[in-house]
Amino acid sequence: MGEWTEYRPGDRAPNDGKYIEIGEASFHMGINNPKKVELHKGEPFPETSNKDRKWKRLHN
Repeated sequence: MGEWTEYRPGDRAPNDGKYIEIGEASFHMGINNPKKVELHKGEPFPETSNKDRKWKRLHN
């Protein structure tokens, strides 16, 4: 099984890293000033700006 690529608030971070809030349809939809968080493996994702958004790993 592969690793998920989108995460909901309350999900646990699969790996250490930076994550960014993405829009409802896909990450191609621009969000003005999206939230960014840095989490350690096992930490829960925080709430997003609205219920239709999710978290995605930010690749450097």
